[in-house]
Amino acid sequence: MVVIPAIDIKEGKCVRLVKGEADSETVFSDDPVSVARRWEDCGAEVIHVVDLDGAFTGAPVNHKLIEEITGAVSCGVQAGGGIRTLETVRMYLSCGIQTVILGTAALEKTDFLKSACSEFPRQIAVALDTRGEMVAVKGWTEDSGMTAASAAAALKDSGVSMVIKTDIDRDGTLSGLDLGRLESFLTACNIPVVASGGVSRPEDIEKLLPFQKSGLRGVIVGRAAYSGGVDIKSAIRRFS
Repeated sequence: MVVIPAIDIKEGKCVRLVKGEADSETVFSDDPVSVARRWEDCGAEVIHVVDLDGAFTGAPVNHKLIEEITGAVSCGVQAGGGIRTLETVRMYLSCGIQTVILGTAALEKTDFLKSACSEFPRQIAVALDTRGEMVAVKGWTEDSGMTAASAAAALKDSGVSMVIKTDIDRDGTLSGLDLGRLESFLTACNIPVVASGGVSRPEDIEKLLPFQKSGLRGVIVGRAAYSGGVDIKSAIRRFS
């Protein structure tokens, strides 16, 4: 189980949102680069970075800062938020990003997704952010009309290396994961999955261990890493 600390960037700062709502931010650091170095020092194999401004506007905003993070650490960095063109995919991967995460564009522009996966095999992930059973897009502001299961089925032969499944209703709430919905999604998805949304303590991660046999590869820890609910160093030692 890969324990993945998260860095969400808004207006150049490291923040956490509650349920993906733009006006719910809590600022945890004015220096995301130093936060990335801290997670690397804790033993992180990979760091999850999201350009929140990019997700809301549909185009990269904090890409220079993400490039700086990538240059400051030797561990892997997976990045997303507003990546909706091949040019942007190339820009991120050329600066050392390990995995590019596509969201809205992956569902709305299948030709783009296939081209990205063909040009960059094993380096394209897709984020499926869900409210209930439905996938939300465009910075979590619109319902895509697709269920998580149908979106997973659509991705089956796309060449995507990983699906990041986030429960928006639990993201940033420290309320634990919805294991029932996660189990159902894993049954429908034949691509390796990373779970996100709701982790509050080490016991939440421990509860995920049985799901590894169903395709779960990792878990993203956001607010709990900053609030102290999960000590990233000890969690990586214990579960990774």
